[in-house]
Amino acid sequence: MKSAPYDNIVFRDIDKSAALANTVSRKLDKLERYCGDIIRSRVVLEAPHQHKHKGKQYKASVELALSGNPVTITNESDSIHRAVNAAFSSAERCLKERGERRKTRRHQMPAISRMPEEEVEVE
Repeated sequence: MKSAPYDNIVFRDIDKSAALANTVSRKLDKLERYCGDIIRSRVVLEAPHQHKHKGKQYKASVELALSGNPVTITNESDSIHRAVNAAFSSAERCLKERGERRKTRRHQMPAISRMPEEEVEVE
């Protein structure tokens, strides 16, 4: 899935940060260790609302297009770095569980035994 840096990272209502984009890129590369069939990824970092009681909330969404079902993980926190870390740790857990399910499903499939072929006599 290697793509050009920063083309799959969207900043909404927050300033672009090279350090934050670098962190996201490193974490995306790390996700590829757990699931090699990632077709496309997109990370959205935003400050959606300005809550009066909660303070400023940040939101990090990780969208992964996988062969099979797509995965979308969203996390909110009062720090954009915490939101990113939590979203990626959830995505990592999700991909690990998906890999384990695929392994167990592969090992549980019944072995198909071949029926002996009938011998055909040639006259």
